[in-house]
Amino acid sequence: MADRIEVKITAETRTQFGKGAARRIRRDDKVPAVIYGHGNDPKHITLPGHDTMMALKRGGSNALLYIDVEGTTFIALTKQVQADPIKGFLEHLDFVEVKKGEKVTVDIPIHVTGEAKSDAMVVTELNTVSVEAEATNIPDFIEVSVEEAESGFHVLAKDLVLPSGSLLLTDDEALVVNVVHAPTADELEAELEEAEGDLGIERDESDEEIAAAEAEAEGDGDAAEGESSDSEG
Repeated sequence: MADRIEVKITAETRTQFGKGAARRIRRDDKVPAVIYGHGNDPKHITLPGHDTMMALKRGGSNALLYIDVEGTTFIALTKQVQADPIKGFLEHLDFVEVKKGEKVTVDIPIHVTGEAKSDAMVVTELNTVSVEAEATNIPDFIEVSVEEAESGFHVLAKDLVLPSGSLLLTDDEALVVNVVHAPTADELEAELEEAEGDLGIERDESDEEIAAAEAEAEGDGDAAEGESSDSEG
């Protein structure tokens, strides 16, 4: 698990709203955002674009930011990120305010590291697990090593190492990572042919298969001709 880095960012209070105002904010390399939580009115702010983008990259899907708004610092947990699907710039951010010691429910990504045996294949069954953890002690990810793992090796949710004080909400017996036999090229080809047969698909013969069939037919013809000559003799 990665240690969480405390990221501090200074924000400005946002007083203009609407699509036009949001476009002007983004043109200035800033990001419109809102902080919810603890029964308070939503706090509409603007954040510096580059610094915020870097903070989100470091903190991942559960990035925790210490946002200073006019001298008051809010501990803000990232809840929703809206980004341009083509250019990738940040369009809008939603945060939920949390307090130190407060527990929150989050989905934590699974990172698989290492290389399994050459005849084994690693299957990640769960990309995230649900955990209740202290807001200021959420890991960026949970690491699972498959170094030199053989077919049959597996990791259940209960086998994961969580931060102290955290509670696993995903089913204990849920399969997270599974190492299975890696099929050979011949096995894959046989499975493909069987699947095509089940679907009624007739595969076109390759040039190699056509040449081999012609050679076989020619050989059979020569053999038949030889037998005919022997009988005449």
